[in-house]
Order: sequence, then structure tokens, then C-alpha cells
Amino acid sequence: MDEKRFSLLSHLQYPADLRKLGVKQLPEVCDELRQDIIEEVSVNPGHLASSLGVVELTVALHYVFDTPDDRIVWDVGHQAYGHKILTGRRDSFFTNRKFGGVRPFPTPLESEYDTFTCGHASNSISAALGMAVAAKKTGNANRHVVAVIGDGAMSGGLAFEGLNNVSSTPNDILIILNDNDMSIDRAVGGMEKYLINLDVNETYNRLRFKASQWLHGKGYLNDDRRKGIIRLNNALKSALTHQQNIFEGMNIRYFGPFDGNDVEELVRVLRQVKDMKGPKLLHLHTVKGKGYAPAEKNATVWHAPGRFDAATGERISDSNGCQPMKYQDVFGNTLLELARQNPRIVGVTPAMPTGCSMNIMAKEMPDRVFDVGIAEEHAVTFSGGMAKDGMQPFCNIYSAFAQRAYDNIIHDLAILNLPVVLCLDRAGLVGQDGPTHHGAFDMAALRPVPNLTIASPMDECELRRLMYTAQLPGKGTFVIRYPRGRGVYPVSEESDWRCPLTEIAVGTGRRVREGSEVAVITIGPIGNDVETVISGMDEAEASKVAHYDLRFLKPLDDKMLTEIGEKFDKIITVEDGIRMGGMGSAVLEWMSDHGYQPRIKRLGLPDNFVEHGTVDELRKVCGLDNDNMRKVIEETL
Repeated sequence: MDEKRFSLLSHLQYPADLRKLGVKQLPEVCDELRQDIIEEVSVNPGHLASSLGVVELTVALHYVFDTPDDRIVWDVGHQAYGHKILTGRRDSFFTNRKFGGVRPFPTPLESEYDTFTCGHASNSISAALGMAVAAKKTGNANRHVVAVIGDGAMSGGLAFEGLNNVSSTPNDILIILNDNDMSIDRAVGGMEKYLINLDVNETYNRLRFKASQWLHGKGYLNDDRRKGIIRLNNALKSALTHQQNIFEGMNIRYFGPFDGNDVEELVRVLRQVKDMKGPKLLHLHTVKGKGYAPAEKNATVWHAPGRFDAATGERISDSNGCQPMKYQDVFGNTLLELARQNPRIVGVTPAMPTGCSMNIMAKEMPDRVFDVGIAEEHAVTFSGGMAKDGMQPFCNIYSAFAQRAYDNIIHDLAILNLPVVLCLDRAGLVGQDGPTHHGAFDMAALRPVPNLTIASPMDECELRRLMYTAQLPGKGTFVIRYPRGRGVYPVSEESDWRCPLTEIAVGTGRRVREGSEVAVITIGPIGNDVETVISGMDEAEASKVAHYDLRFLKPLDDKMLTEIGEKFDKIITVEDGIRMGGMGSAVLEWMSDHGYQPRIKRLGLPDNFVEHGTVDELRKVCGLDNDNMRKVIEETL
């Protein structure tokens, strides 16, 4: 690090070093930290805008609190790049999200300053409350616990469950609401509108704090009296201001809103509330992308912008010529095409309209697309409610996030076999976002659930046909899983990916190539890699390898599997989901149940959490790279 350009930051290895500085030096630390994040992320892509927005908050927290003994629990951990740099990872931050390097989201597996896993949103309040209770039970009653929630995470149901328990469990936690009116796209919903309009006078809060200190010092303010005074105070304030504060209505002291991008003010406020007893919520207004003009102007694009020129703000494209369409864009365009034909079709997304390309339909049909915020459980049950009364919802959720809605899928869709098309984007390995984001478990988790149809397309045309099939009458609850990234047909050949919308018979696979000695069964786009492997073998060997695209995990194609069971005594299954309980297990069970006894080799994700790296690097680790698949096929022949 250039000590001339980063005269303060270059000497800050840990928060203890930060706390040696004077308060007046902190704005300069923030400027240097922000510039370092911009320069690092410009060449090593990651989540930019969220981390820029909380630079001042990050510095203030580590300045005021005695971390790591005091606990800071980050929510939606993509806002924690500044936290990483200040907590011993400054010199290694250039490896962020790279294979074997700094992990993409905070985790205690990497640093004692990372207090909890935070790849998914809305868990910070619950985790922080658990830590606060544990501190009292284990003799660490003086430990401070802070939950930092924001970037739309307050719309998640778990956040409200945590708040409810905070209000009734003895604790002194501080909840910091980083209110930037954004998640990835602009935040939506009643809570977000409420936060935008909420205002409580700062002078009033200061006087109230001083009064409570005086009463406590005189011995007039024990816990019971304090709660009574708070309730009376809240009632009077609501009557005078004609405004009900939802947090104080739950006996959680509310402070704010304050400017979350003023580091000196933040230090003052944090010191003021640090040792207050009882649960507290500090409401901060921040600017997502703060300090970098392109990110401030378009926070959605700059949430994770890819590589860019830090000086000019020009984004650098990695495209080379005519590349295939992204699966998400095939989904988005096909959904609009289907919606034009079928007036019952509606789209539902939990805060990912751009990420899943449902914004394509939303632009033309805004009244038929529902962004419900970071609320996957609600997205599923809301879809079920519409389906129950005549609509045909397409509910698009990233595979890893759909894990949160597992009960809703069973209880609110499958039992009634409601006509909801559940599209699981980012299925399989997703790359640099790591174990919290890999879509590893959907096939194994959903396969045992009655009434579900589960399918995965091998290419863009198959995705279009499956979407068309799923919305036809009588198809019930239909799951379509597909990966992050691009398909196989170059965009210049539009007629290829824009194939006619025709029905696929549910529960039917297809034979991709004939073979005489070993059958390779695949599901989903990884079948294209298997085709590449077989095509690269010499002609004599390749003629011995049959390839079948299972296409439907549920129901299985009995006719095709019977053909395989009768013809082959050696089978290889290949899937990009967890091997334990997945597609290979389904084939093995079917063969056993029907009296066939082939030797089956299953390739898939291992029984451990796969770390971060490029998809190619991770496939190699998991034995799903082309070289290993060829080796397994050749050894099986």
C-alpha cells in the first residue's frame, strides 16, 4: 500500500490501531478507506456500492467499541469490505473472492472479528440477541453487542421475529439500521416507506437521554419504572406528533435518524448510546455508493459492477464477440412472451427483479410483477395465494435463498398442488460468492416432496419449452432450476435460442447419443460439458458411451430408465447439485426398486461446503471438470 497516498490507512492493521487516532483524523481515514475499496474492487470485482455507503459507520463502530471482544454482527455481509480491511486483512484484500483468498462474506471461519455467518439477509438481530444472552449467562455482562442491518434486510421476516424477541428478552443490544432505501434494486414495501418518513427530533432524544441518566443516578429509575416511563413517554409523543414509532411501540429505544455518512457525528452518537441499558435502535440514513459519483447515481448497477476504470467510472466488458444469452435473460424474455399470451401470468421476486431479469416484464407490465422485498417465504406463500384464486405466478428465487422458504414450498404450494412455477435461478456452483450462495441443495431437498414436478433444462431452448409447459393447465407446482451464466447458443443465432414454444411431456428425458457399454445420465446444462468430453474422445471410445439427458428429476422417466437398466451394467450420473440425495441417488434408488443391479458411479458436489472461486476452479475441486469426467468415463469403460 502506498504510504504517501494512504498515510493513515497504511498504518492501521487492526481496530486497536484505529483507536489510537484522534476523532478529527477519522474523516481522512474514511477517505482513504473508500478510495482503497474503489481501487481494489475495480480490478477484482465484488460488491462495491454497499460497502462504500457504510465506510463512516464501519470506522466509527471499530473506533467506539472494543472489537473483537465487543461483537459487531453484520447483516447482508456485502457491506463489510471496509470491516475486512480494518481487521487484519488489508494486505490480503486483493485476494477477496478469489480461490483460496479472502472469503466473500464475513465468517468466523476466517477472523475473530467476523462474529457470525452473514451471506443471507435479515439474521443479524436474532444472532446478536443470542450473543447478548450468552454474554450474560457466561459472565461477560459488560460485552457490547451490535447488529448492523440494512440494504433492504429489514423487510425479511426473520428481522421482525428477532425484533419481537428483543422486546421481551432482557438485553442491552444496539441495533443499527443502515437505511439507504436500497437492497440491490430499490427497496420496496411498507416498512421501507415507513423508514423514509420516520423522523424523531434529535434535541428531544438528547434531553430524554440526559433526563434518564439523572433519574437513574438518583435511584428513581429501576427496570420496572423505566419500562413504565417509556410506555407513557411513547404514548404522549405519539399523541403530540401524530406519529407512531413501531420500534418504541415494542419497547425498543429509538434514536434518529442521523446522517450515517458523518463519522464524527456517528462517534458522538455511538458513545452516547453505548452503555444505555435495554435494547436500542439507531436509525442512520446513508447513501449507497457514497463518495463515488457513478455508484451514487446508479446504485443498482454498481451494487456489483464487475471490473471498471476507477478514474473514469467506465465499466469494462468481459464479452468476446457474440456470446450466448444468460439463462436469466432467456427467462426474462420468455416470461414476457408468455405473459403476453396468458393474462393469468404474474411475476413474483424477492428483491431481485434485475438479478433474475424479471425487470424485462416489469417494464412493459408493471402491474403484473410484484417485488416483495427480501422475503422469500412470503414470496412463495403470496404466490400460492394468487394461484389458489386463479392466477398463474412465476416465482423466481435464487436457489440458495429458496432454502429459507422450504416449509412454504411444502405447506403452501405442494399440499394443494397449486399452479405456481418456482424458478430457481443460480442453481449449482455460482463462483466467487461462495458457500452461502451456491445452489447446491435444491434437488436433494425438494425431491422427496409430493406433488412437485422438478426439471432442469440442458440449454436455452429447453428452458423456454419448460416454462411454456409449466404454465399449461393442470401442471400443478412446477420447479425449474437453471444456473448462473450463459447458455450455449450465440446471440447472433437468434432463431436457435428463440425456439418455438412447444410442450414437453412431463417426466420424459431424451437420449442425446447412442452408446454400447456405459450410460452417462446428466441433468441440466452440465450435460453440455459431458457432450464436449465425449466428443473429444477418439471415435472408437466415444461409440461406447451413451448419453441421456434426464431432464426431469421428478417424475422420473420410467421408460428411459428401463431402457438404460436393460442395456447397461455401467452407469455414470453427473449433476451440479449435492451428490448425497440428489439425481444420482434417485437413479440408484430407481434401479434397485426395479430389480436392476448396474454399477453406478455418481459425480456431483461433495458432502462439504464448497468455498469460493471461479466456477471452473470449483468444478475441478469437486471433480466435475472435463478432465476428471473424461477420466471417470475412460476408467468405467
